[in-house]
Amino acid sequence: MRPGPEDLAPLLAGAATAVGAAGALLALANSDSPLRGPLTLFFLLAAPAAAIAAALRGLDPFGRTLASLAGAVVVNMLVAQGMLALHQWSATGGIVTVTALSSLLFLLVLARRLRGRTERRRNP
Repeated sequence: MRPGPEDLAPLLAGAATAVGAAGALLALANSDSPLRGPLTLFFLLAAPAAAIAAALRGLDPFGRTLASLAGAVVVNMLVAQGMLALHQWSATGGIVTVTALSSLLFLLVLARRLRGRTERRRNP
């Protein structure tokens, strides 16, 4: 059997997670690496986009991708605007805030899915 594109999805998801985590760690460590900028930008786009894509499970793949990328840009802009309005701008604070918002959205999606499973088990 030859591996198909569906077999590469977990591998690509793992690679994207590793690249995003490396970007966040390089930014939080205030590293002087030339990879810091591109990897941090990838993290800032990928983390909220993945969380939003998980919440939009019912859409077709193209619409889901487009909506999640647009939502990621909106999340980043709202975080930046909020930090600037409060005179609390820092790159580290922005990364921590985007991480917290993305994690919160992932947890809400997970809680909704788990609640749906328990309701289906109770009411067969």
